[in-house]
Amino acid sequence: MTTPDYNLIIIGTGAGGGTIAYHLAPTGKKILILERGSFLPREKANWDTVEVVQRDRYHTSEVWYDHNGHAIHPGVGYFVGGNTKVYGGALFRWRERDFEQVIHKGGKSPEWPLKYRDFEPYYTQAEKLYEVHGQHGIDPTEPPASQAYPYPPIQHEPRIQEIHDDLKDQGLHPFYLPLAIKLNDVNRRLSACIRCNTCDGFPCLVDAKADADVNCVRPAEQFTNVTLITEAKVQRLITSASGRDVTAVEAKIDGVVRQFSGDIVVVACGSINSAALLLRSANDQHPNGLANRSNQVGRNLMKHQNGAIIGISLKENPTVFQKTMAINDFYWGEEGFNYPMGHVQLLGKVNADMIAAESPEIAGISFQDEAVFKSLANRSVDWWLTAEDLPDPNNRVSLRNGSIQLTYTENNTEAYDRLLNRWTGILKSIHCGERIIPCSFYVKKKLPLQGVAHQCGTCRFGDDPKTSVLDLDCRTHDINNLYVVDGSFFRSSAAVNPTLTIIANALRVGDRLIERLK
Repeated sequence: MTTPDYNLIIIGTGAGGGTIAYHLAPTGKKILILERGSFLPREKANWDTVEVVQRDRYHTSEVWYDHNGHAIHPGVGYFVGGNTKVYGGALFRWRERDFEQVIHKGGKSPEWPLKYRDFEPYYTQAEKLYEVHGQHGIDPTEPPASQAYPYPPIQHEPRIQEIHDDLKDQGLHPFYLPLAIKLNDVNRRLSACIRCNTCDGFPCLVDAKADADVNCVRPAEQFTNVTLITEAKVQRLITSASGRDVTAVEAKIDGVVRQFSGDIVVVACGSINSAALLLRSANDQHPNGLANRSNQVGRNLMKHQNGAIIGISLKENPTVFQKTMAINDFYWGEEGFNYPMGHVQLLGKVNADMIAAESPEIAGISFQDEAVFKSLANRSVDWWLTAEDLPDPNNRVSLRNGSIQLTYTENNTEAYDRLLNRWTGILKSIHCGERIIPCSFYVKKKLPLQGVAHQCGTCRFGDDPKTSVLDLDCRTHDINNLYVVDGSFFRSSAAVNPTLTIIANALRVGDRLIERLK
């Protein structure tokens, strides 16, 4: 079955796909958006820790495999808005040096063909679109910004303010975490956000998270030229006989395989699924997968060196909305270690049910006492640590009997370990971590292979078709009308959350597509 032509087909509705759909909707061009998932249901389970954390309610049941053929249950969800439906909303600009070649203890982070100045106007647009709260001038590593954040910073609750002040007394520079939430702290009656304790890692029952669904896809749907089809799993892309153009997008909808044709096709399925789709679309003209003349599709998978810890102290922490502070003092290293270490930020507040997920053993102690869980949760402050993951062509996405296979070996681990040890020492010095516990209900101590929330790489962009998949406009070198607009284009991963850079790039590429579609 073949459907009428579209000017543009967008596959995926996350930070890349949802943003570009929003940006192009006002053009009047005929746009089709295909999303493999449904709208995430608004239900009481959105804020239920047992359902979200212990029962993994909003993650796919799909099975991937590691290089040994062992099953992986990936921490991804397929909904309109993609993984932004459950993200913490931390939207960081990269530092200026992140776009240059950087020497790490574990290797090199390559230079980008575009620089911070090329992304800065789009970072500004992205912050407005996603309603980011923050304050410039506090983080010593932050890059220059042409405008202030569109919304004021999220204020710390009293216990976090105490920790903030203690860190400043240590000579550090804690700053307000840039957050994409719909909060009005001045007039809470008019605020969509209620500053609840189930934001980071949870769907938002009241649609107060500025995500790709709420801020981009729903507004785009209001245009009559835009068609959204949910539960449409794209299986492959079909090219012309020459292999130079995509002529059809094949998707399964309600058990029926349908084909859609469009002048331009944008793939935005997330770095892993986008690479898998190109590989799955191999044909006679592209025997190794679409746009894979360079043999780079799927390679250089990055997902950060991520970990989470909770610091237990004697002092209670009654904070509800905890995710308000970050520290970059060790981003580029420290005295005695002239290599980048990474980034630290607060997590959403853990509760007794999260700690109960550790039962029957946590930190070497076995117990089943709910009162102990509550006592630990009441005294915890919870942290997320990120070190840069370096591109390695052997870390890759491939297919195993049609299923996704991830081959991945950690690198740059000394930077992460040093950051962890340094931060642990600081927490103890301010009496914020008499006991430090690996926070496995978030990440099992350190983010395991199935934890791919920060996935990027796999279809890197560049000038040379021999060493890159995409050109500088994120169009594939090999196929005239095929673009990839998610984290796939990254050449390196920096050490802050990738989402704002994905959004900014989608706006940048959107401008190129607007010109092309005129």
